[in-house]
Amino acid sequence: MSTSIILLCLVVIGVAAYLVARNRATALAGGRSSSLHSRPAYYGAYAAIWAVLPALIVLGLWLSISPGIIQSSVRSAFPDDIQAQVSVEQDLGYSTVATVARGLTMLTSDETAAVGNDPAALQAKLLEKGVPLAGQPLPYMIDAARTLNAMSMTSRIAMTAIVFALAVAGAFYALRSIAPRFRARNRVERVILWGLLLASSIAILTTIGIVLSMLSEAARFFAAVPAMDFFFGTVWDPRFAGAGSSSFGQFGLIPLLLGTIYIGLVAMLVAVPVGLFAAIYMAEYASMKVRSVAKPLLEVLAGIPTIVYGFFALVTVGPFLRDFSAQVSGLLSGNYSNFIQAQSVLTAGIVMGIMLIPYVSSLSDDIITAVPRSLRDGSLGLGATRSETIKKVVLPAALPGIVGALLMTASRAVGETMIVVLAAGVAARIQINPFEPMTTVTVKIVNQLTGDLEFTSPQTLVAFALGITLFCITLCLNIYALYIVRKYREQYE
Repeated sequence: MSTSIILLCLVVIGVAAYLVARNRATALAGGRSSSLHSRPAYYGAYAAIWAVLPALIVLGLWLSISPGIIQSSVRSAFPDDIQAQVSVEQDLGYSTVATVARGLTMLTSDETAAVGNDPAALQAKLLEKGVPLAGQPLPYMIDAARTLNAMSMTSRIAMTAIVFALAVAGAFYALRSIAPRFRARNRVERVILWGLLLASSIAILTTIGIVLSMLSEAARFFAAVPAMDFFFGTVWDPRFAGAGSSSFGQFGLIPLLLGTIYIGLVAMLVAVPVGLFAAIYMAEYASMKVRSVAKPLLEVLAGIPTIVYGFFALVTVGPFLRDFSAQVSGLLSGNYSNFIQAQSVLTAGIVMGIMLIPYVSSLSDDIITAVPRSLRDGSLGLGATRSETIKKVVLPAALPGIVGALLMTASRAVGETMIVVLAAGVAARIQINPFEPMTTVTVKIVNQLTGDLEFTSPQTLVAFALGITLFCITLCLNIYALYIVRKYREQYE
């Protein structure tokens, strides 16, 4: 029985337990709900929880643990010469075994008997079924595949039986517990409380897991490359070492960090004024009719994929800036040479700034709108103009929230990849000319992890060092923004 069918059956059992428990509670109360400690729905929810939750926990644990146990058992039956090989070759062998096992499940009993243990016949038959193999399977792989299918089937049958037994037993236990003074509401709310606690812990646990995984791999990188060479190096050249050389290349962070900050700064210079002015207009000047049309249209920009912005930069903005610079150069000197490259910091910054405008405008608009109306009325009542009220009252009161919006925008700019790849290039260099190409940390993370690579060399492990560096930069931005928010909140509250 497939997992989806098992889940559907659990839902049916849970609904049945809910209905039976609710009706039982109503019957025990004699039609008078006041004689029950909780409402009948709570009794039904209590029975449904007991019918579904323990079975779901066992199902999840079984599905996560059993594949590893089966794999270990199958691999332990491999011939001794196969087990003496390195783990990579054993993994490749088990992958072939798994493919053969999947193909055997598609064969009829007559086809399986006709194939027998003939590797060539099995390979031809699997190819007919649309299960191609990289090579002809060895005889031990066929036996291991049959063992794998048998163990998987046994595990599936045992899992189904235990899950259904738990569901039925849980439902009967809950039904036996139902009584007029049974505190069903307290039990259900306790389960919901633990569920909310688990949901709120997912983000924290995920963050901890991400940081620990990056730290473990980054530590392996720094074991091979000195941290001083990474953080203070000015050359990014992670080439593989040549024959007879012990060099791993050069992994200087400074060019990537400068490119990230430079492109992000240009993007913020474009996004912040436009987005903030748009937010002020929509919150303070625009009529409700104009606002109801302008704000959704502006927020459409946030739904455009970043790769589309990259195409826009590559096809439209970059060539336009290049041709425009050639025209300006021709008018000034008579030499029609473009001084702005199609792939440049300016191109990436402008397009990324356009992408970030809805983040600034939408968040700032919500924050400005949340400023109490009494502050505006008091300022206007004292004789201030509308613009003076915005500058002297509304914006200072909304400043903590606006700082948070700008922080979110800056974090989005730091983590952008596709626009930079297409609009700014991949050249890691130190320069201040915004008309020349540069690159960012995220682009090099993608470059270092592209392809069929193993996390064993500094050339791939450096991606984790770059990732933890970005994490630290974002953390510092959050800490600084929190300081600013607290400072101004104390002033205006």
